[in-house]
Amino acid sequence: MEAITDIAALEQVAKRMRRIIIEITTKAGSGHPSTSLSMVELVIPLYLGGVMRHDPKNPRWPDRDRFILSKGHGAPALYTILALAGYFPEELLYTLRHIDSPLEGHPNMLRVPGVEASTGSLGQGLSQGIGHALAARLDGRDYRTYVMIGDGESEEGQVWEAAMAASKYALDNLTAILDYNKYQQTGPVARVMPIEPVRERWSAFGWHVIEIDGHDLRQVFAAYEEAKTTKGKPSIIVAHTVKGKGVRVIEQDEKRSRYHGVPLTPEEARVALEELQ
Repeated sequence: MEAITDIAALEQVAKRMRRIIIEITTKAGSGHPSTSLSMVELVIPLYLGGVMRHDPKNPRWPDRDRFILSKGHGAPALYTILALAGYFPEELLYTLRHIDSPLEGHPNMLRVPGVEASTGSLGQGLSQGIGHALAARLDGRDYRTYVMIGDGESEEGQVWEAAMAASKYALDNLTAILDYNKYQQTGPVARVMPIEPVRERWSAFGWHVIEIDGHDLRQVFAAYEEAKTTKGKPSIIVAHTVKGKGVRVIEQDEKRSRYHGVPLTPEEARVALEELQ
């Protein structure tokens, strides 16, 4: 499909994505809407804005760019952008988490076209991304690999082992995206296990760090371009986001972690959908 570069048009796509995420998780009665809502603007440029080289009609094209959702509980957002990009019919989204649906609670690469890795056991996606990036080098291919990690997930040791390895091998074809929405399942990241100073830590591990407002599409596009042109080291985009972005009942809740794995009620969903019109 032809890339969409008009920011206003993509902002409308973001609203549409948020409406779908709310609808499908409320219909399923389970899922993780709040962490899905925070990552919307980060995936739209990849799949619809021309940042990634990919082909929905040929999901296993050897020269495609790869996207791995390490924070696999954000699957509703991944499924939604894949459907909008043409990997499968949008109607399938409304079977999320239903018995026999391929759209499981966490991505399953054996069942859903466009899913590059089966994730959900947190902390492992960046290591998988390193495997793809190294394979590209060994095979003499120029595809890029993007890995989205969560801030709570970043408390895990495997993330930092992977950070060391990516730097050691100078994987400039690898870009990590930190969805830094400041909340995890049991509370604020700053209280559970602080990961600050984020910029200094990743820089000390040998990464090129780009810090942005993760809901500003212009900044997101610019960050991806900067990562592409950075040579000799991997890049990480530290994207400051809002958990539950676009849904007032979540955004204004000081204890918004309670929405981490809880869908909106039908009444909350009705209000949220009206707000997103």
